[in-house]
Amino acid sequence: MKAYQALLAQTKEGDMTQGWTRNRNIGRWCAAAATAVALAVCGVLPASADDITTGNRVFFRGGFAALNSGRGGELFTDVHRGLGAGPTNDGSTGYYVGAGTDLMLTHDMWGMLKEVGVVGEIGVEFKRWNSNRVVNSEALSPVGISTPATVQMTMLTVNVAPKVKFMQGSDFQPWVIPVGLDFHVISPPSNQTTVLDIGVQFGTGAEYRIWKQLWLGVDARYHLASNQTNTVNSFGSVGPYVAIGF
Repeated sequence: MKAYQALLAQTKEGDMTQGWTRNRNIGRWCAAAATAVALAVCGVLPASADDITTGNRVFFRGGFAALNSGRGGELFTDVHRGLGAGPTNDGSTGYYVGAGTDLMLTHDMWGMLKEVGVVGEIGVEFKRWNSNRVVNSEALSPVGISTPATVQMTMLTVNVAPKVKFMQGSDFQPWVIPVGLDFHVISPPSNQTTVLDIGVQFGTGAEYRIWKQLWLGVDARYHLASNQTNTVNSFGSVGPYVAIGF
């Protein structure tokens, strides 16, 4: 009888322990579920890696560009129009290709404007203007070679600019560059054999997210140069770009 009573007590104790453990597990699951619901209601559930948008971009650009005026009649572009008797190299239109990165500085204008972000753009851009076969600088050598050859009219621009992006959090984001800083290198050099110039740029555009962090956009810009090379280096450009968020 005593052995039976001891066994019965042990069985009851085991049942109580199992029941308490089961209730504790159920309590944990309920707490976890409640926490998940609360986070979902608050909208702070962690997003998947594909849904996270930092605002950073790497972009690649290309399109049409046009100088305010051509550089025909200079020494190194066409030997002053072939010393008055040759073809000119005064084309002012061409194409550009470039790349750069947008680095997000603030998603809400530092707390002042909701959904208005500011990124810092760092970019590099190559341009080739309409280039012709002309009498070139070799005609001035002692040998007197004057066979026409194509003299490439090019320019390299490196820029740093703030870019204000609107409608943060949406798939469509228009933007403006209120003013940015440009550094230019021209080729051929000017009559004074100078190649470096500085200026500012203004721009506007928009981009659309087509898949995950792949964006397509278009931009238009005007670059106002200080013409420190004694040549006209101001130009405008317009074209599409593709950007990858990271």
